[in-house]
Amino acid sequence: MTLTLICAAAVVILGLLLSRFSSRAGIPVLLGFILLGMVFGSDGLLKIPFENFDFANQICSVALIFIIFYGGFGMSWRRAKPVMVPAVLLSTLGVVLTAGIMALFCRLVLGMDWLDSLLVGSILSSTDAASVFSILRAKRLNLRFGTASLLEMESGSNDPAAYTLTILVLSLMRGGVSSGEMVWMAFSQVAFGLLCGAGLAVGSVWFFRRLKNPEAGVGTLLIFAIALLSYALPTLIGGNGYLSTYLVGVVLGHQNCIPEKKAAVHFMDGVTSLMQMALFFLLGLLSFPSLMPRVLPMAVGITLFLTLVARPAVVFLLLLRRPEGRSRLSCLRQKLLISWAGLRGATSIVFAIMAVIDPASISVDIFHIAFCVVLLSIGVQGSLLPWAAHRLSMIDTEADIMRTFNDYSSDTPIQFIRLHITPEHPWQGKTIMELALPPDLQVAMVLRGEAKVIPRGNTLLQPGDLLILTTLAYEENRPFSIIESEVEPDGSWQGRTLADIDWGNALVVLVRREGKMLIPTGRLRLKAGDQLVLASGD
Repeated sequence: MTLTLICAAAVVILGLLLSRFSSRAGIPVLLGFILLGMVFGSDGLLKIPFENFDFANQICSVALIFIIFYGGFGMSWRRAKPVMVPAVLLSTLGVVLTAGIMALFCRLVLGMDWLDSLLVGSILSSTDAASVFSILRAKRLNLRFGTASLLEMESGSNDPAAYTLTILVLSLMRGGVSSGEMVWMAFSQVAFGLLCGAGLAVGSVWFFRRLKNPEAGVGTLLIFAIALLSYALPTLIGGNGYLSTYLVGVVLGHQNCIPEKKAAVHFMDGVTSLMQMALFFLLGLLSFPSLMPRVLPMAVGITLFLTLVARPAVVFLLLLRRPEGRSRLSCLRQKLLISWAGLRGATSIVFAIMAVIDPASISVDIFHIAFCVVLLSIGVQGSLLPWAAHRLSMIDTEADIMRTFNDYSSDTPIQFIRLHITPEHPWQGKTIMELALPPDLQVAMVLRGEAKVIPRGNTLLQPGDLLILTTLAYEENRPFSIIESEVEPDGSWQGRTLADIDWGNALVVLVRREGKMLIPTGRLRLKAGDQLVLASGD
């Protein structure tokens, strides 16, 4: 147990160090974790024996839950909405067409039998969001015409379709399944996945809106539990758990009723990153490099056909309609980049693990074929993706890729200020337009009891109102010192007012007293134990 924990810590630390190197070298980070797993594995330098596909399948399934959930939870719906139609086409019909085209290639060119060909096509039919966006984020590349949002939505939502195809083909390979049972299986996967996802999403929103004054961290823990439930419930009744998980993630990601939502987004981002590290490392650990030369020619052929023929054919077919106002050249460039950005990733290898542990009879080394295709896709396509984006003039230099995600924080943050209107306050009884506010200060909200009042020029302020004001945060490169000091029982400050004390080149900006925050005035008399926060110009 102790040795296992040491190894786990070492892998994470080595992975983080490797990620810094890979970012500078232009190599996709996730490729490094696969290679690290291969080094640790049975055929690697450290030769850790591990070939338990059943255990790996359970771990990978859990990891995929959070990866797919965060694919919806972290997506910026405002930016994804304009490209929703083409993204959904690519993530549903595009997956089916890709699987069919790949099956034809495997059968007619590589000589596989039909069921093995269909299985290879199904497993490799989905693109990988983690691979694409680890590259775009690392290089801070935003793509023109909403291409980044289209790729994010497509790659985040196409795993359920690939999963359904995979289990349908495996059912065919086991035999004894009628056509009616196949239709029911496909229908139940989609219908139960959608119903459970919609029901859990609506129920979760209803619960969050009625959750009053939760303790810190409760919202984050609830989201964690909901993500697990969104997969387990539909899977229990024969539905597509990944479809449900993605749908719940999309709905919850765009709700403002979640307590401490920003912290929840960052927590889920951290969990997803850890899951991706664990997933790619485990897949590398599970592989046997000595077996890869036998399947490498086949994997190279599949990768070339998938990259240069199947993916472009599907993209150009489904994105045939030219948006109004766009030139043919700009549409051509976008389609070419979308075609190149269809990276295969961990999901394909996880589905290959499902096939390995399934009772179905498979005549090819499906795991190492998928593994080699993913290595080639991430290593070659992924490394050349920034170059392709520049060559096709698809880089938007005035935008930021981070805006594509819900966890985006602006580089020029807004500062929020709260102000209580007391019966003696000079603003009491005045309208917003009558206030002598500085030019860069604005009233953003008026909280009146349980009501939220949108401030207008004629909004009349009343005693008890809580005003939320906004202004730009201080960002000048002229830092000043913040000093904390305590009033000692026998000190010279105890019992005196702030106005009676010479503070020199400093100003008391906050007083903490018995857990309360006091805004200082000259008349405030200090007590022993008060915590003072001073701004100093020295």
